[in-house]
Amino acid sequence: DSLGADIINSSLGYYRFDLPEMDHSYAQMDGKSTRVTRAANLAFKKGILTCVSAGNEGNKPWRYIIAPSDGDSVIAVAAVDKYGQKAGFSSFGPAPDGNIKPDLAAMGVATALQNTNGTLAAGSGTSFSSPVLAGMAACLWQANPSASASQVRQALIRSGSQYQHPDSLLGYGIPDMVTADLLLKQVNSIPDSGTREVIIYP
Repeated sequence: DSLGADIINSSLGYYRFDLPEMDHSYAQMDGKSTRVTRAANLAFKKGILTCVSAGNEGNKPWRYIIAPSDGDSVIAVAAVDKYGQKAGFSSFGPAPDGNIKPDLAAMGVATALQNTNGTLAAGSGTSFSSPVLAGMAACLWQANPSASASQVRQALIRSGSQYQHPDSLLGYGIPDMVTADLLLKQVNSIPDSGTREVIIYP
């Protein structure tokens, strides 16, 4: 925030610690209880779009999203393969308070990436699906610089492939950036005539 960041991507998530007394419960994944979740929500309130990996617990005993992806204001990102199918490892929702989680999904199986030595490779995990979405969100916001973080978040969600029928696997689904761009341009357009217009979508 102090450096003027507009977007944060975090691939870190928490529920279990070396000291068991520090562990979080599923009930604490309520969008506001853990310290890291409160920090992520605060970043969003300051105008920073916050994308967070939903977690790789889908095929492990925990199964569910992990903090701070439970944040009320963050975009929790699930992982899908190239066919748009949920990755087995991608954490499940919903949040214990019933909120839709994860929020959106992006490519997280055999995702193209660059190794630290500069070579190209592929990797799997929500640690890759979240930055994929954050990068696309950056392009979307750059195309609509007058939009707010809240408007960008809403446009991404409303463009989701499952927007009308969200679930606890992929949330609102895979966002369509063309649709999201159209939504933002409608919200932030100023009519040349100086009159106010109401545009309803779809």
